[in-house]
Amino acid sequence: MLKGNRLLYLLAFIKLISPFILQDSYYQPHRDEFLYLAEGHHMAWGYMEVPPVLSVFAWITNFFGATMFWIKIWPALFGVFTFLLVGKTVLSLGGKAFALILTWLPFMIDGYMRLFFLFQPNFLEVFFWTLIGYSIVRYIQTEKVKWVYIFGIAVGLGMMSKYSVAFITLSILAGLLLTRHRKIFLNKHFYYAALIAFFIFLPNLTWQYNHRFPVVAHMQELQEEQLQFISPINFIASQFLMNLPCVFTWVAGILFVCFTESGKAYRFYTWAYLFVITLLIVLHGKDYYALGIYPLLFAFGGVCLEQATAFKWKWTRYAMLLFSVGLGLYIVPMILPVAKPDELASYYEKTGFKKLNKWEDQQIHPLPQDFADMIGWKEMAQQAGTIYNSLSPEEKSKTMVYCRGYFTAGALNYYRKEVGLPEVYSDNASFLLWMPDKYDIHNLLFVGHRIPDKDDIVFQQFEKMTVKDSVTMPLFRETGTKFILFEKANDSLKAIIEKGVAGLKSRFIR
Repeated sequence: MLKGNRLLYLLAFIKLISPFILQDSYYQPHRDEFLYLAEGHHMAWGYMEVPPVLSVFAWITNFFGATMFWIKIWPALFGVFTFLLVGKTVLSLGGKAFALILTWLPFMIDGYMRLFFLFQPNFLEVFFWTLIGYSIVRYIQTEKVKWVYIFGIAVGLGMMSKYSVAFITLSILAGLLLTRHRKIFLNKHFYYAALIAFFIFLPNLTWQYNHRFPVVAHMQELQEEQLQFISPINFIASQFLMNLPCVFTWVAGILFVCFTESGKAYRFYTWAYLFVITLLIVLHGKDYYALGIYPLLFAFGGVCLEQATAFKWKWTRYAMLLFSVGLGLYIVPMILPVAKPDELASYYEKTGFKKLNKWEDQQIHPLPQDFADMIGWKEMAQQAGTIYNSLSPEEKSKTMVYCRGYFTAGALNYYRKEVGLPEVYSDNASFLLWMPDKYDIHNLLFVGHRIPDKDDIVFQQFEKMTVKDSVTMPLFRETGTKFILFEKANDSLKAIIEKGVAGLKSRFIR
């Protein structure tokens, strides 16, 4: 066991430092990271999109200057924590070096490498999904009630991190009901743990109630704009493609718990897997929403394959490692931006990977959408700063900078001190809740793709409109964004903006 632990911690350390080495320094924070960093400046028990736990890490990150290291260290650390849970599962099942390496590879050459390097709630989600499953596995192995309480705490903190934790919780409970482990429902400690989970989650539940459950509006918007395009066939196919270099490991994990005597005790997890996949298909979930269910399957699969090749077919171990590492190295440029955008676009064109770069608009683009979301923001902020600082001091004091999208407002706020911008506002996503209630502006610098329509009453209150500049970075997702300066507002503007903002906010205030 000691030797196994040493290997486990060595692999965990390599996992921690690898993304910092692999990602090219050219790249900037991801568009969604700007939103979550902004939430760290507006601490609350909830937000329009997510529960509050991520904002705690955002607050710490902002306190230390919000450099790329501090932005990325949290997902990297939780990636290590998740792998350690998986590795501990392997060791608890009697697994040795080969099983540990098999369960480590998905964290290095699969989509988990990207997931655990983006400051988004997904890294917390996958960790808590894994911890919830791990706590039940350990309870089955030891029958110690402390694991029931860890289960409850994990559910509570998980729900305070991402609401999709409800999927794995319900699915595992359903899996337990369908196996001999249903006796856990007769254990009083299970209900005490459930109360702990409820009280941990209660502050956010209260916040959601007081704000008229904005998560429902957020999910409806997501369904209309993105999720409706996801077909069940594509979703199922993506489950294999996401984990392609290590697909045989998680498939072996399912076979292990379904058909082997040593895996029979964990059959509840197969049922949980089926329930999760079914729920996501019915709800048109994105493929990566299921990533949290696989880490424990990798643990089961690693042990299964190690045991199956312990005496015969040992040569297949080399074949498995060669397949995983070879294919993984080939697709690493799809997982992390390991080179500058132009170089990657050329690589995708030559290898045929470009056809995999389908964005939410259902079109093929030169870069993966996530990579195109990691460039151009600083340049955009510099353009906005140049325009704003071209105004006289008197004009600047009465000029508001407004963006259509949360991502643009978040990026400009991230760089605003560096480029000389005031606080930037938007009425998109959680930024709506941070809009002022009172206004006294004379000019408005608008940042968005389209010139406002003539029926947009706010923009009709200015005497002059000038398109000052636009973003021209072809590989940047927000290329074409315009900087439009509206000048000389009339006396009606103040009342119109205040009434409009109050109306938008009223949807989310009781």
